[in-house]
Amino acid sequence: MQPQKEDQQVERFRARCRQRGLPFTAQRRAAYEALLARDDHPTAEQVFEAVRATLPDVSRMTVYRTLELLVDLGLVHKVCHPGKVARYDCNLHPHHHLVCVRCNRLVDFEEAAFEGLPSPRAARRLGFEVDDYTVQFRGVCADCGHHGERRSEQASRRRRS
Repeated sequence: MQPQKEDQQVERFRARCRQRGLPFTAQRRAAYEALLARDDHPTAEQVFEAVRATLPDVSRMTVYRTLELLVDLGLVHKVCHPGKVARYDCNLHPHHHLVCVRCNRLVDFEEAAFEGLPSPRAARRLGFEVDDYTVQFRGVCADCGHHGERRSEQASRRRRS
């Protein structure tokens, strides 16, 4: 992320903390900056490790609570997929995700065809009010696919030998 934009994001976090009467601590700032510095979708543990590199005495709970606060303040999205740990996403623009079932990599993508989809009628019938949605496509990323091809080529060569 560009330094000026990152500074603006941090200032927005500071302002939202002030509005809620919450202290804007060095630990909170470091956690948000660690998240902003990444272009992937880190886990809470990955953010904790990054913060600990600069603030060795920070507690895991402080970082985890800060991530939840960032979600609550609308500054970060929490991205979840079944059976896996939550990831955090600073990209607040409407977008969707490709999920690799081998390495669990999440990749942002935008697709005009998915914008403005109507809420499913079944959700309304069940009394569920949909506020937001994302589409997740599960499959194998290029890196894992290439590794899989290599493994299958190697196995094929071994059978021929």
